[in-house]
Amino acid sequence: VQLQASGGGLVQAGGSLRLSCAASGRTFSMGWFRQGPGKEREFVAGISWSGGSTVYADSVKGRFTISRDNAKDTVYLQMNSLKPEDTAVYYCAADRNPVNVAETQRGKYDYWGQGTLVTVSS
Repeated sequence: VQLQASGGGLVQAGGSLRLSCAASGRTFSMGWFRQGPGKEREFVAGISWSGGSTVYADSVKGRFTISRDNAKDTVYLQMNSLKPEDTAVYYCAADRNPVNVAETQRGKYDYWGQGTLVTVSS
């Protein structure tokens, strides 16, 4: 399975962006991670296969929303009220294990996209 992320770009603080990640095949749990300059990759949001369960990092709760369209094998990340500290390369990830949970741990994901850069200016 290959993942293709898109939607990154340059936005002013307070603005919004919507990231998309299309999978080439069936996946189960999906999520978004990010890696800022000089930082380690960190969890952002996860969603179960059914979409009924979602989980977020504390730093993005109330501002970001993860969703998915299984008919299109695509996961989305709506990012609102963006802050300069949200600047990072955002990676989508997918789990091949058939469990209906929203995963937060990096090691639970089997497939990774190439990343899309989000830059938030102050």
